[in-house]
Amino acid sequence: QVHLVESGGGLVQAGGSLRLACAASGSISSIGSMGWYRQAPGNQRELVATITNGGSTKYADSVKGRFTISRDNAKNTVYLQMNSLKPEDTAVYYCNVIARGSGLYYYEYWGQGTQVTVSS
Repeated sequence: QVHLVESGGGLVQAGGSLRLACAASGSISSIGSMGWYRQAPGNQRELVATITNGGSTKYADSVKGRFTISRDNAKNTVYLQMNSLKPEDTAVYYCNVIARGSGLYYYEYWGQGTQVTVSS
C-alpha cells in the first residue's frame, strides 16, 4: 500500500507564491509518473502538471510559465512551485502518483487534497 501526504497549501494574495509537496511512503518498489491535479467548486478535476521518472514535464496551458513541477526520487516526493498566483488558481490540489509496491503492477494513488486559496 502506498500512502501520500500533501503539504503547503494555504491562503495567499494574488501575485504571491506557494509551494506544494507530496511525499509517498509505504511498500514502494518503483514510482513512475507523479503529478498534481486540482478541482475548484463546481468544476471537474483537471490536470495541472505531471513529471515522469525521467524528468519530462507536462503542464496545463493555464499554468505554463507560472508553475514548476519537480521531484526528488530519493525522497519519493513531488513538488509544485506556484508563482504569480491568480484567483482562478483557487482549488483543492491533489497529488497523483503511479507506483508499484511489492507486486508486479503499477497502480494509481491520490493524496487527500490540500486547499489553495488566492485572494484578489
